[in-house]
Amino acid sequence: MTATGTVRKQPDDPNAAQDAAPPAGWSRRRILRAFGLGAATVAVAGAGALSYRVFDTAVLDPQEGDATEPWRSWRDAPGPAGAIAAAVLAASPHNTQPWIFGLDRQAIDVYVDSSRSTGTVDALGREQYVGVGCAVENLVLGCRARGLEPTVTLLPDGAGDPRVAHVALSDGPAESSPLYDAIGERHTNRGPYDGRPVPAELLTSLVDPSGLPGLTAHWITDPAPRAALGELLVDAAEALVADEEQSRDGFAWFRSSDDEIQLHRDGLVVDGQGLSPLVLGIAKLLPASSRTAGDQFWVDQTRTVHTATAAAYGVVTTTQPDDRRTQLNAGRLLQRIHLTATGRGLALQHMNQITERIDRESTTGAAPTLAPRFAALLPAGARPLLTFRVGYPVRAARPTPRRSVAEVTR
Repeated sequence: MTATGTVRKQPDDPNAAQDAAPPAGWSRRRILRAFGLGAATVAVAGAGALSYRVFDTAVLDPQEGDATEPWRSWRDAPGPAGAIAAAVLAASPHNTQPWIFGLDRQAIDVYVDSSRSTGTVDALGREQYVGVGCAVENLVLGCRARGLEPTVTLLPDGAGDPRVAHVALSDGPAESSPLYDAIGERHTNRGPYDGRPVPAELLTSLVDPSGLPGLTAHWITDPAPRAALGELLVDAAEALVADEEQSRDGFAWFRSSDDEIQLHRDGLVVDGQGLSPLVLGIAKLLPASSRTAGDQFWVDQTRTVHTATAAAYGVVTTTQPDDRRTQLNAGRLLQRIHLTATGRGLALQHMNQITERIDRESTTGAAPTLAPRFAALLPAGARPLLTFRVGYPVRAARPTPRRSVAEVTR
């Protein structure tokens, strides 16, 4: 089943995308080299261009403004609207937030917004539905904390309909939980992890598949298979950026300035790249870089940070990775894992480039190059749906933009 969504339109000028790239596109080497010239650069730049970059990229107040306000107020609203305030803080591919909510006094309907697509990056739409499943899980937690007992029906109108969940509401006791309390602290952490192994019993305790049939979480912790999966992730990243369409479709969701962030309130931003405060500040002062440089930055980070410091990888598998109900349930499971990990001091980063390339090869008719290698790391018959890394973080992750309840409710 192919995705029906569209991708954010690229500029008509083929060079315009190169000129509009985000600071995150600079590799660490280039950032540090620029920092080596920092004193002279600042002296020459004076108060003009440098001051503009400070303002344009919100160097001094990166976590203020309307785009991050939902992270500060999500507990405040009562009733169903408050539950939606929790839902909008869920994880989603490229922070596309592909959800719309229909609200009345007795129910909340959840719709997939197919216009918020990453195109060829998510060739079969699996990540989009996983993201909506993440929002459904937060929605359920938000309802229970507000004295609303949710009854979830997935795909009430069939797999092809945009309404993907109906959540009937009835009165019940207000029940908070550790997962609910972690909603406001859960962020994707793309920074380095400190190298400590995560105990096996802790990894096992992160997974609660209750009520979510057909899904299994596998942990890859031993050095040899962990290294093999790390190499596979790097190879998949390199293949993705070498694919012109995938590169452009992913780049469409980068936000390079504070004006863009406040306008769109979505997408990938330099504050979400896991950089140290010093390097982050310098990166924001540098000119926006090209799509090509942004791609290389991601590959470099995948090789030198993401895979190099992962304590363990988690892979959610199923026998039906293309089934929409399974994808929604996988999102609910992923959100539970991430919230539980957050509450226990662990960092988590979603790393789906392997399955993105598997789907791309499938839809283009190319010979499969990654699927056999991934299958060799998993139990016989298990098919991967999503992948992530975990570990103890070197530094806390930062909030990323979110649309308001009013923007996503109809």
